[in-house]
Amino acid sequence: MYRKIIKPFFDKLTALIALVIASPIFIIVSIMLALFQNGRVFFTQKRPGLNEEIFLLIKFKTMRDDRDENGELLPDQLRLTWIGKIVRKTSMDEIPQLLNILKGSMSFIGPRPLLVEYLPLYSKEQSKRHLVTPGITGWAQINGRNTISWQKKFEYDVWYVQNQSFLLDLKIVFMTIFKVFKAEGISAEGMATMEKFKGNNR
Repeated sequence: MYRKIIKPFFDKLTALIALVIASPIFIIVSIMLALFQNGRVFFTQKRPGLNEEIFLLIKFKTMRDDRDENGELLPDQLRLTWIGKIVRKTSMDEIPQLLNILKGSMSFIGPRPLLVEYLPLYSKEQSKRHLVTPGITGWAQINGRNTISWQKKFEYDVWYVQNQSFLLDLKIVFMTIFKVFKAEGISAEGMATMEKFKGNNR
């Protein structure tokens, strides 16, 4: 009952309230990004959600789209803008995902929705992370975020799926606030975010 009725109701109610309260920040960040990123404010990308159903995730855009001579995107750390660094460090880039929560494709708490291209790379156990609605923050995010290995991150995700409860979600909320203020786990060593997942044998 908590997972299917109570949590989705409070997710949407809280997202609506948070969006109203955060609207001044939403507007200011949008203007700043538009000014210093050639008008590019939002980043959208298809991601797998509950039961691997694909949805369109929306975040504030923190990187340029600079490419090398072969047309490939440059490494994250070379594309991250100075305003993007601030937005990412303070986790303000997550604010637009309140719209995803209102649509029901995301929750506040749950495994992070990752790239569609990762779907065939998961083990059967790792795929269990899609048995719940993905979240803005989750058990893996408060236990290392981008500084832990992919395998450990997936272990945390599956553990959350198997142990989801109101008290656990409440703990994750408070721990997330603490982590945001300390700006912990935002980047893997030597990278702006984290290296792509290439499968369990690599």
